Amino acid sequence: MAKSTVVPFELPSDFSPDPLTEVIQAGAKELLRAAVQAEVSAFIAEHANLLDEEGRQRLVRHGFLPEREMMTGIGMVPVQVPRVRDRGSNEDGSKIRFRSSLVPPYLRKAKSVEALLPWLYLKGISTGDFSEALAALLGPEAEGLSSSTITRLKATWWEEYEAWRKRDLKSKRYVYIWADGVYFTSRLDGDRQCMLVIIGADEYGEKDVLAIMDGFRENADSWRDLLKGLKKRGLTVPPDLAIGDGALGFWTALREVFPGTREQRCWVHKTANVLGAMPKSLHEKAKADLQDIWMAETKKEATAAFDLFVETYGVKYEKAVGKLVKVRDELLAFYDFPAEHWKHIRTTNPIESVFATVRNRTRKTKGCLNRKTALAMVFRLMMSAKKKWRKISGPNRLPEVIQGIVFKDGIKQLHAAA
Repeated sequence: MAKSTVVPFELPSDFSPDPLTEVIQAGAKELLRAAVQAEVSAFIAEHANLLDEEGRQRLVRHGFLPEREMMTGIGMVPVQVPRVRDRGSNEDGSKIRFRSSLVPPYLRKAKSVEALLPWLYLKGISTGDFSEALAALLGPEAEGLSSSTITRLKATWWEEYEAWRKRDLKSKRYVYIWADGVYFTSRLDGDRQCMLVIIGADEYGEKDVLAIMDGFRENADSWRDLLKGLKKRGLTVPPDLAIGDGALGFWTALREVFPGTREQRCWVHKTANVLGAMPKSLHEKAKADLQDIWMAETKKEATAAFDLFVETYGVKYEKAVGKLVKVRDELLAFYDFPAEHWKHIRTTNPIESVFATVRNRTRKTKGCLNRKTALAMVFRLMMSAKKKWRKISGPNRLPEVIQGIVFKDGIKQLHAAA
């Protein structure tokens, strides 16, 4: 006899009758019933002035549609939508029909459940495990939400991505943009190597995803195509500052497409580059010395700490120091912008933090990752993630940056830029 080594875990109550869940579901049923009744009452009242040929009110209640069950985050909840009868007709012979916005026709799953599906997939649940995962979360009635649902969803995500990447940007004004090329553990098909991503902060401090494209991180042509695409769709006003890693071909493309945009190198990437050229025994001390530079209160203090670092490590570790010295101005550019924004514009963290989840999903993917699936996955994840993004600090300073107000050591100066 073959013995299984799998230890079964019992689910809470193992889907047995749960008094608390039953009370919640009963309350949800009643609440939904009352909401739909109120909705139909408001609809009829809105058309109360319409009369039929006999002088009667045209719109009246006419029973209910057949009961159906809605999949929600607390399980299945039954609902019946009222019917409305139009006893007259419009001039063209058409009838007024009632359509519930709460429970549209054919809707079987609440939006919270629809949102759950892509997150399960993006968090690493394989399509083959979907039925089991959904049953554990929503109960055994979730049998209709299978791996085929995700297959259909991925096709929908691609269509949404295609529409999104062509959207009009004429009404947008972005003050800061963050750019990065993010590699996956799984190999992308074809010869594409990574995802090129740009996130922007607009004049109100809201962060948004501007572009997602597959390409080559160090290749200026890939970045040029991306930036020209943004410009073609209406982003004609250059951002005031761009933040990114020094190894990107992005900078060459930026200077060509948006030559007036200032450059800020990411301190997280630069620190890793410098330490990578030094012995591990010095990493802790050197990292603290680098932090003294970008954490300095003024540019003068940062310059002094910069010079000290060069003097301390320049003789023995010329290569490491050279990585720092060659982009001195670009590393310290943030001092010319409001101090409230420094924590946002010193690094590309807005992109890196989001892609931690993407990498988790792609680690679960064996072999080659399909290009369309990868783009659609990244797009869907970032659209979901941006709903929780906070505004950048000090949004009231952004109009001043746009106006060209001079900032010295993060402090607004009384005179305007020449």
